[in-house]
Amino acid sequence: MKIARSIKISRKQLLAHKLRTILALVGIIIGVSAVIIMVAIGNGAQNEVLSKIEAMGTDLLIINAGQVQKTAGRMQMRGVVTTLTLQDAAALQKECSLIKLSAPVQSKKMQVKFGSLSTNTTIVGTISEFQEIRNFRPVKGSFFSDEENSASRRVAVLGQSVVKNVFGSEDPIGETIRIGKIPFEVIGVMESKGVDLNGIDQDDQIFIPIQTALRRVFNLSYISSINIQSINQEKMAETAKQITEVLRDRHRLNKQNKADDFTVQNQTDLIETQRETTDTFTMLITSIAGISLLVGGIGVLAIMLIAIRERTNEIGLRMAVGASKKDILIQFVIESAILSIGGGVMGIFIGVIGSLIIAFGTEWAASVSLTSIFYSFGFSMLVGLFFGVYPARKASLLDPINALRSE
Repeated sequence: MKIARSIKISRKQLLAHKLRTILALVGIIIGVSAVIIMVAIGNGAQNEVLSKIEAMGTDLLIINAGQVQKTAGRMQMRGVVTTLTLQDAAALQKECSLIKLSAPVQSKKMQVKFGSLSTNTTIVGTISEFQEIRNFRPVKGSFFSDEENSASRRVAVLGQSVVKNVFGSEDPIGETIRIGKIPFEVIGVMESKGVDLNGIDQDDQIFIPIQTALRRVFNLSYISSINIQSINQEKMAETAKQITEVLRDRHRLNKQNKADDFTVQNQTDLIETQRETTDTFTMLITSIAGISLLVGGIGVLAIMLIAIRERTNEIGLRMAVGASKKDILIQFVIESAILSIGGGVMGIFIGVIGSLIIAFGTEWAASVSLTSIFYSFGFSMLVGLFFGVYPARKASLLDPINALRSE
């Protein structure tokens, strides 16, 4: 009964000073909603990154010629290395038991023309296995075959951005484009893949047979990378080890005791790295949002201290008619609890609605987490109670005679 009566008195007091109560609630509301929204954005970013990695294939390894370094969040190769060849790709497929498929790749930015229209895009020379390894298949027409590659046929498969830039709404299948000065027949259009982790538009590419690319377009005898599909995602590290051993032997690096002239990128390692990065980002922005909760708690502290000062006479009167120190303590703790719980509930509502608005109204991904809701609400309660206990205890320790004399 005492608790119920204290709640009734607390509600009456808080409603009697609406502006002050609202100001106390605002800090808690902002803190809770900020935590929920920030965590939602962080989770959304993590899910988006992981989905892009998984779209490339979780059993994917990429061998790059030369040493690749990560600069400003992007993978960059130092210099031009000419030691990686088509023969290396064939040898890996033959000698590495853990490799399911391999596809050599060589690319270059070039001008492409169709009639009077032209655009600069990335020309990618590869083989038919590329589409299986990278989960990247045509939605119209077909990809070139091994026979077309062996014969160095001049056929091309276009990305969606190239089709839009060059052909607009026209059907490109069967049309002839010029890559540099060489004519190519369009035989397919790839599905849309969007932007990759390095910010490169994967749809702004044209795929041609690797033999045609090296002999007729690029005039090169080496390749820039090899895409590998492991037979088992659990054995990615072993696959990378096999690849390293074969390539070091082929490039005679062991005899000369030289460093690798290639880099093997493990997609599993990339997933873990990206997950750690987004987790760190989420923790950072959540910590910043948590500061708002502390500010809200300080607001509760200030409001409760003001309330005690204004109600000193009332506290003295209650003590004089028999209220114990415990009763006074509970009274003010309940008031601070009402503020923290009320602010927490409203903060959750605003945070969820705000996250949904961000998800549907912008290009930012946002994923509301139940964990963030529980933690932010729990933290708001703790903050409210923590900053409410001191004023409550201060009120309970007032001397009844001095309290009654106050004005």
